[in-house]
Amino acid sequence: MQVKKVLTYLAVAFVVFYLFTQPKNAAAAVSNVFDGIVNGANQLAVFFTNVVT
Repeated sequence: MQVKKVLTYLAVAFVVFYLFTQPKNAAAAVSNVFDGIVNGANQLAVFFTNVVT
């Protein structure tokens, strides 16, 4: 259980460090993640539209 806690803290520390040292790249990474989610949702909508029709 302790290892998981330490790894979580290290991951959070890395994200904060990355955010402060590379803000443009961090923003681009978040934007890419949301673009991927939106693209996946659109593809799912196309799939269900084609199944229903």
